[in-house]
Amino acid sequence: MKRIIFSFILVIAFLGAAEGISAAKYARLVAKGEKIAMKLCDHEKLPKVEENASIPAITQAVKASGACPPLNRRKMEALALFLKSGASGSHSHTGKEISVPHGAKCPVCGMFVSKYPKWAAEMVVDGKRYYFDGVKDMMKFYIFDGDFPYDRKKIEKMLVTDFYTLEAIPARKAWYVLGSKVYGPMGNELIPFKTKKEAEGFIADHGGDRIVRFDQITGKMVMALDGIEYED
Repeated sequence: MKRIIFSFILVIAFLGAAEGISAAKYARLVAKGEKIAMKLCDHEKLPKVEENASIPAITQAVKASGACPPLNRRKMEALALFLKSGASGSHSHTGKEISVPHGAKCPVCGMFVSKYPKWAAEMVVDGKRYYFDGVKDMMKFYIFDGDFPYDRKKIEKMLVTDFYTLEAIPARKAWYVLGSKVYGPMGNELIPFKTKKEAEGFIADHGGDRIVRFDQITGKMVMALDGIEYED
């Protein structure tokens, strides 16, 4: 039985990165920003932002939208990073994306998945749908049966989001990049691609340690993304 105490890990091992911000601080701020958006702001009025938008530009857009009450600098920074982490850039909707219901939460970290469409993953188990804000959390849900007990033989479907097209693709057929300079809402990620050529092109542009297939992903590999040593 493979087991990790995730409630403990989520407190001490959030990882991520942004310019000028440490990996750990980045993920903490994204989580804080989500809470601010949900509890203090009218999230329907929050501005849509692009991946290359600067934090000052996002801050100004938030203020102009009138979606939130006056926020101090720290809260505004967290909110801006949260909005940036969920940005889908210039991609257009094709109708082939994973459709995440509003309010659906990741069963591993508890974050609202619909805020991170370009990172979304989905698993269907015996008719029940689970949504994740990244491949890393989906693999934790899949690998660690001690923390997430369910019949793995009843998994009907596993989908991940192609990084470039945002198309939903079968998780077992995807190619994954490890160790790149691109981070998801929960920090270091397994970044999925439909083809090996796309994965290789991504590494050329953004760096990366290696490319792996679904069946090569291990618990040790997944936990290493959070900076945690684990033996399979």
